Amino acid sequence: MAPRKKKEVSKTNKAKINAFIAGAGSVVEQPITDTLETNYMPYAMSVIVSRAIPEIDGFKPSHRKLLYTMYNMGLLNGGTIKSANIVGRTMQLNPHGDAAIYETMVRLSEGNQALLHPYVESKGSFGKAYSRDMAYAASRYTEAKLAPIAAELFADIDKDTVDFVDNYDATMKEPTLFPVTFPSVLVNANTGIAVGMASSICPFNLREVCDTTIAYIKDNDINVADTLLAPDFPIGGELLYNRDEMEKIYETGRGSFKVRGVYSFDKSQNCIDITEIPPTTTTEAIIEKVIELVKQKKITEINDIRDETDLNGLKITIDLKRGADPDKLMKKVFKMTPLLDSFSCNFNILIAGSPKVMGVKEIISEWVAFREECVRRRVYFKLSKAKDKLHLLQGLEKILLDIDKAIKIVRETDEEIQVVPNLMIGFGIDKIQAEYVAEIKLRHLNREYILKRTADIEQLEREIEDMQDILKSRSRVLKIIVKELTAVSEKYGKDRLTQIVSADNEESETEEQQLDESPVTLFFTKDGYFKKITPLSLRMSGAQKLKEGDEITQTVESDNASELLFFSDKAQVYKSKTAEFSDSKASVLGEYIPSSLGFDEAENAVYMVQTRDYGGYMIFVFDNGRISKVPLSSYQTKTNRKKLIKAYCEKYTLHTVFFVNQDIELLLKSTNGRMLIVNTASIPSKATKDNGGIGVMTQKKGQRILSAEIYTSGTLENEHRYRTRNLPAAGSKPLAGTAEQAKLDL
Repeated sequence: MAPRKKKEVSKTNKAKINAFIAGAGSVVEQPITDTLETNYMPYAMSVIVSRAIPEIDGFKPSHRKLLYTMYNMGLLNGGTIKSANIVGRTMQLNPHGDAAIYETMVRLSEGNQALLHPYVESKGSFGKAYSRDMAYAASRYTEAKLAPIAAELFADIDKDTVDFVDNYDATMKEPTLFPVTFPSVLVNANTGIAVGMASSICPFNLREVCDTTIAYIKDNDINVADTLLAPDFPIGGELLYNRDEMEKIYETGRGSFKVRGVYSFDKSQNCIDITEIPPTTTTEAIIEKVIELVKQKKITEINDIRDETDLNGLKITIDLKRGADPDKLMKKVFKMTPLLDSFSCNFNILIAGSPKVMGVKEIISEWVAFREECVRRRVYFKLSKAKDKLHLLQGLEKILLDIDKAIKIVRETDEEIQVVPNLMIGFGIDKIQAEYVAEIKLRHLNREYILKRTADIEQLEREIEDMQDILKSRSRVLKIIVKELTAVSEKYGKDRLTQIVSADNEESETEEQQLDESPVTLFFTKDGYFKKITPLSLRMSGAQKLKEGDEITQTVESDNASELLFFSDKAQVYKSKTAEFSDSKASVLGEYIPSSLGFDEAENAVYMVQTRDYGGYMIFVFDNGRISKVPLSSYQTKTNRKKLIKAYCEKYTLHTVFFVNQDIELLLKSTNGRMLIVNTASIPSKATKDNGGIGVMTQKKGQRILSAEIYTSGTLENEHRYRTRNLPAAGSKPLAGTAEQAKLDL
């Protein structure tokens, strides 16, 4: 029987394997809603709730697990220990790998300078938050311990102030929140990107946060901006303050403000030292951007830039050229580099497990409610302990009445198990009190010991009554919170690091940069190549090098301060500045405009316009004899836009483009052999760029404009024949034997 059974099992397994092989590579249809619900949503919620968004105590789970491990290791006191030791112990709570845990420690450390009030004291290289390349050392080389302010995170954590849960393998307990005694969620910066949402909380000065919270507890209708002046960053910088914008952020939890770096000018060395930068950038990003601008000749006052950061702190040094104005240069640097940057706020915090974007006042309200619960739980815990102690002492007090009786009961009891019941009967006490009495050592069964122990009964009764009153009175709980906030502010408060600068008193940052106005000659070819050549280079050069079959269609005398507009065959215009193009030579092809300005695929440049004031008009001549006249000012924009669509009418086929400063005469020639002279003054200008214009030269089916050119009076014989008072007009044919007729015949 045994072999037969084994054979049957073998057949079953073989059938399963065959079925699996047969189904390999097959596609099983599943509704996308089911996939999202069963696969994606659990992952998204895990990231939101358990990873990326901070809670009301100001911490994410990774922060909490690390700090609680360090607290259990006794690192609030004593010296530092190896970071690798801390990381290894933290993995008992956080099984995400040592690299992630160590990176969390680095950010929380004072050495990294990412937090206003670091929770970890560090020894060794922990990198810098303001540097991309200044990496932290490996955990085996660095040491750490908890900073003194971390004591405020764990105050009374062992008095049932917060809930504890099992760790991932149910071998340890960890707190769900820290009973922090100040609104740490607003004191230290916290950013995180979850799934479908993010959080970005800027740091505020500890004193200002405590003062604001105290003011809110006393009066819920306060204006937060009166006490919470502005964000404060560990790197410093200058915050461009706008009261209305800041109040909007405080109210909604969303918005942005600008922070710029701080610099000083060393006259003796003719250099600028940048010692503070915005929190959103790095020294490397600033230096790289400045170097790029120098290469593009958008900044010409700089000889050298280098990073001189050392043990004394951050420092970027810029060597200036002789005669350069440092203030004007820094205005350019602020405008064109991350040295002036925006910080975007998104105060998204987990409240009872749900993400919620809140204003500052609402965050403070939630924190006060959370802290109230912590204080109540602490008082209730102490009350329970006090009641238990009072209960024992009351039993001990009864023995005081007759110590000899107690000794006699114990001595005359035959069995040990009967001692407690006999004491209960003899003195009228309960089992707990009797157990306590029975455990007293013989040497303590004297009147002096018992009197000392029972002397605290009245004090305990007063304390119990006081704690019961606290639990009944919300105002007393709030007074405790205010007292703790005041103590934290006095003990750990620091002066502001980020200076507040009124944005209204600052010069407009949109001021046009001072450009080099040296003269240049611009060349534009039929195939879309562009050259900018200086007068000196032009005098020394020979013939212009062109692509085979190409020709120069426009030559314009200009300067580096002018703006350029390039019209394309797709009814779009691309805007640039002359200074943005590098100087060229006659011996090179030049820059291919569609490539340089990022034209769309298969889009070509057809016409170039150079201007300083956007005066004059654009004249668009279409194949069907219509002409459109658009003021060049229609292409001027307040913002620095690089591309405008609907630059002219797409409904008709474009034949020729002209830019004119004033009205001129055009000579139109048609495929039907007629010619017409028209003054552009008779064509009304329309600010709408893609207007279809008016009919000027009538064309029958199959006919179109052959050529359009600027006409100089006296060029044609009998030119009066080609003029007309009314438009549209058909024009006239040249007389036989005239030069005009000969040109048309050609």
